[in-house]
Amino acid sequence: AYISVSIGITLYPDDGEVEDVLLKHADQAMYAAKEHGRNRYHYFTDSMQQQAHYRMRLIQDLRSAVESCAFQLSYQPIVELKNGKVTKAEALIRWHHPQRGQVSPAEFIPVAEDTGLIFAIGNWVFQQAVKQSAQWREQFGAEVQISINKSPVQFRDEGSHFHEWLQTLQQQPDGGICIEITEGLLLDTNMPVSEKLLAYRDAGVQVSLDDFGTGYSSLAYLKKFDIDYLKIDQSFVAMIGGDA
Repeated sequence: AYISVSIGITLYPDDGEVEDVLLKHADQAMYAAKEHGRNRYHYFTDSMQQQAHYRMRLIQDLRSAVESCAFQLSYQPIVELKNGKVTKAEALIRWHHPQRGQVSPAEFIPVAEDTGLIFAIGNWVFQQAVKQSAQWREQFGAEVQISINKSPVQFRDEGSHFHEWLQTLQQQPDGGICIEITEGLLLDTNMPVSEKLLAYRDAGVQVSLDDFGTGYSSLAYLKKFDIDYLKIDQSFVAMIGGDA
């Protein structure tokens, strides 16, 4: 067994004069040491306190946003290059905060994952995407597939929500929804990934692998799992126009 130690350091009286305050600050500094790679020490700073207050407020606001469904979905078209047609779109969640303005998903999605709010948010996105797909089908007389991102946290701990999704999907035409997962999910051997992907396939859902090439997965995973689409990370194609 190999044991490492993460230490948080706070100084009296500069960082506080009361025992409870000093212990809280040392705890925050210890978590900062863990976030920076573990097996190290980290001093408490005022910015940690500010970040802790900001995060606490963000969690409170996020809970209110979930209760009031204060989110919106934007749809990014997926263009078929050989003919210019658009028959697919990716659903992107947006949160316009009444005081903060537009809050980036990169900021609130990790907090939602840490607090468990991702389940309510993910279910809302799924329901909205299903409704939108049906609306476009009725409006244009054609199937417009909508891709939705599914967090690894959702995939791992969704419980009964998984079966609720399947029941909803079985009432829809095949191909109306595509679920996007990250390649890191395929590396988690403790999760029944194969079984869930097969269940989605049986329900007529396609699966897209996001950010392909940035993690540690190999091409062998594409044979092992039922993956329909690869989304190559933009870092690999950013210079495609000017770098042969």
